[in-house]
Amino acid sequence: MSDTEKSAEQTPPPAEQQSAVKPPRERPLRQGGKVPSLQQEQDYGFGQKIDAFDEEMERQLQEAMSGLSDKDLYGEAERPPARGKAAPETGPKKGKVFRIHGQDVFIDLPGSRTQGVLPLTQFPEGPPALGSEIEINIEGFDSANGVLLLSRKGAAVEADWSSVAAGMTVEARVTAVNKGGLSVDVNGIRGFMPISQIDLYRVDNPEQFVNQRLLCLVTEVNAAEHNLVVSRRALLEKQREETREKLWNELAEGQVRQGIVRSLKDFGAFIDLGGVDGLLHVSEMSWQRVQDPSAIVQPGQTIQVVVLKIDRERRKVSLGLKQLTASPWDNISTKYSIGDLVTGKVSRLTDFGAFVELEPAVEGLIHISELAPQRVFRVSDIVKPGQEVQVKVLSVDPAQRRIALSLKAAQPKEPEPAAEEPEPEPEAPTKPSRPRTTPLRGGTGSGAGPLFSLPKPLTNEKKG
Repeated sequence: MSDTEKSAEQTPPPAEQQSAVKPPRERPLRQGGKVPSLQQEQDYGFGQKIDAFDEEMERQLQEAMSGLSDKDLYGEAERPPARGKAAPETGPKKGKVFRIHGQDVFIDLPGSRTQGVLPLTQFPEGPPALGSEIEINIEGFDSANGVLLLSRKGAAVEADWSSVAAGMTVEARVTAVNKGGLSVDVNGIRGFMPISQIDLYRVDNPEQFVNQRLLCLVTEVNAAEHNLVVSRRALLEKQREETREKLWNELAEGQVRQGIVRSLKDFGAFIDLGGVDGLLHVSEMSWQRVQDPSAIVQPGQTIQVVVLKIDRERRKVSLGLKQLTASPWDNISTKYSIGDLVTGKVSRLTDFGAFVELEPAVEGLIHISELAPQRVFRVSDIVKPGQEVQVKVLSVDPAQRRIALSLKAAQPKEPEPAAEEPEPEPEAPTKPSRPRTTPLRGGTGSGAGPLFSLPKPLTNEKKG
C-alpha cells in the first residue's frame, strides 16, 4: 500500500459527513435483571421524544374538531320519559278511529293519553268508519310528533329487498300458475307460493287464484339470489291457532255453526268450524240412509251444522246436518194407524226379519214371525230386497221411531169350504127270522096264564 493510500485512510472525514452519520444502534445489556432503558430508542426513533409526539397528535386533533359542535360529536341525547308517564307498551291493543287526515288514520287508545296513527294503506277494504273499533299493534313512539306508531293486526306491509324478512305479513298478487305452485308479485318482487301452502286443505284447481290478492307470510328470502317464498297456509294456521281457544269457550250444544268440509271418510266428514274440527257422522247427514258421504257433502264446501255433543276433555265435537230439516217422524201418527194396509219396498233383510221402506227415511219392520202363517226358517225364502209388498200396520211408536208390520196379516184369507151333509149309510139287509119249532120252556101249567104269578094274599081264616 502506498503512502498516499495510508494517509487517505487515516485522514478523518469532513464535519458535515460526521454529523450526517449516525452512530450504530446498540442493544443495551441487561445487568442484574433490571429493565433496560428506552432512552436510546426515544432519541433515535423519530428524532423526537414520546412527549413531543403526544403534543403533536393533540394539536392535530384540536385542528380537526375545531369546526364541530357537541351535538355533531355526541349526537342528541335521548330524552327520558316525562315524570309519571311510562313508556308505551308494545303488543296487540284495541282502539277506536276518531279522525282520518290524508293518508293517516288516528286511533284513540282507551286508558292512554297518547293517540296513535297508522297509514291508510293498511285498510285495503277502504277507509274505516269513525268510531269503529279495530285491533292494532303498537310498534313504537314518535317523540317528534308525540304520537304512537301503530300497525293494524294482520295487515300487509310494503316490502322491498332491503326490508323484506321471514315472518313478515305481505300482500301477494297471483300472476300465474306454474309447476308446483303459484307465481306471485309482492310490491314489485317476484316470488313463489308452493301449491301445498295455498290453503289449509288440498287445492285441486290453483287457476282460481290467478289475479287475486292474498295475504301471506314470508317463509324464505334470499336477496342475493332474488329468491322469495311465501305461504298463505302459514298465515291461516296462525290465525286459526289464535281463535281456537276463543272458539272452545264459545261452543255450546244446540248451536248452529258454519263450517268448511275438510275431509271425507267412510264413516262421515270432518268439518272445520274455524279452528276446531268436528265430526259429521254418516248417520247424522240425512234422515235417509246414506251409503256414500260424498253424495251429501264435498271437500271445501261451506255448510251449516248443528253442535250435537261436546267433549272438552278429549277435544271432540259431534255435529249434525239432518237436524236442520224437518223429520218425517214428526207427524208419523197422522199418516199411519194400526190396522192400515200400506205398500212399501223391502230395503234390507236381517236374521230376525225384513225392513220395509214406507216412504223416504221411514222404515217399518216385519218380524220373522209375521212373514207367513207357517214357520219361517230363512227370511229370504219369503221376500227379497227391492220387492214391493203389501203389509198391515201392527203398531206405531213415534218416540222410538218404530213401526211394526205384518205380511201374513195383510194376505187375504181363503174362504172356508161349506160343510157338506153326510150321506146316509145304506142299511145292511136283515136276515128273516127262522120260525120256532119247539115250545118255550118254563112253568108247570098248561094254561095260558102268566108265566110268573104273584103270591096270593092270606085270608081271614088263616089269620085266625
